Amino acid sequence: MLNESQVEAGKDIQQRTGKTFYFATRLLPERVRHATYVLYAFFRVADEVVDAEETAPPAQQRERLERLRAEALGEVETDDPVLSAFAELRERYGIDPDDVNVFIDAMESDIEKDRYETYDELETYMDGSASAVGRMMTDVMRPDDPEAALPHATALGQAFQMSNFLRDVGEDVVERDRVYLPQTTLDRHGVDAEQILDLEFDERVADVMRDELRRAESLYRDGVAGIEYLPSDCQFPVLLSAVLYADHHRSIRNLGYDTLTTTPELSFGRKVTLLAKTAAYWAVWRDPVAVFKTVSVVPYPDDDELDAEFGPGSTPASRTRRSGRVSGWLRSLNRWGSD
Repeated sequence: MLNESQVEAGKDIQQRTGKTFYFATRLLPERVRHATYVLYAFFRVADEVVDAEETAPPAQQRERLERLRAEALGEVETDDPVLSAFAELRERYGIDPDDVNVFIDAMESDIEKDRYETYDELETYMDGSASAVGRMMTDVMRPDDPEAALPHATALGQAFQMSNFLRDVGEDVVERDRVYLPQTTLDRHGVDAEQILDLEFDERVADVMRDELRRAESLYRDGVAGIEYLPSDCQFPVLLSAVLYADHHRSIRNLGYDTLTTTPELSFGRKVTLLAKTAAYWAVWRDPVAVFKTVSVVPYPDDDELDAEFGPGSTPASRTRRSGRVSGWLRSLNRWGSD
């Protein structure tokens, strides 16, 4: 059983370093919320080995990550509250050691690797840095049908990371000398990696961003389609996380796709607005895909317009009545939450 100090240590790390995820995590049931604090803290501790402002030499980074691996897998004793809590969680929830290993492997790859030739290569990296995170989160939620849930959790984890990559293009260059945009996408639009490294934005870079946003949005559609397989008390917080992370795409488009010179952020007011809108539609429909279609900025190219606006499985008249329950006050939220 996690003790209070372990939970608080994890919560403090998430509150300081993952504000968007923390915003949604607070809505999870306690049994999952406390575990999520610990999971996030473990991910962050490992990430900071390679991404802190002042990093150690590569050999020391690898040594530290290998120590973290051993502590997380319970192979050596640790007095670190985050690592001891994670090791306890791993045993309690049956977290696959392979997911721990592939996550640490991804962190180790960040020590040397700073370019990705193809999306397949980037996807391999994200299997550790993002998909494994989604799978571990699914483990602690304990869905009735994990085999149905896990492929979608994998996609949603990658979607979140792609949104972060596209939001942080310039920041990753300046702070880490890394480019997560696949070289094949850059080549397709006549963009040299040096142009990204020099933070030179033009319409060709905008085309690269458009392509990668579309790829990320396909992952969101796949990921959200699996929320229905999660326990009922976990579905809304995960749905809200998807809405919040995807909303970075709205900010990116509002900047004309230029995240080389600006890093967009979601304001607290915007988060509250999206929370209210998502909760309002969730209260009526209880359908993750229908709510995501309506509230998020992610397009569904083959949507039936009535399904997109009113939700599936009902006539236009009944949809109009149901929508009327939430539409009036949402108009005002749309006005003040649109910036």
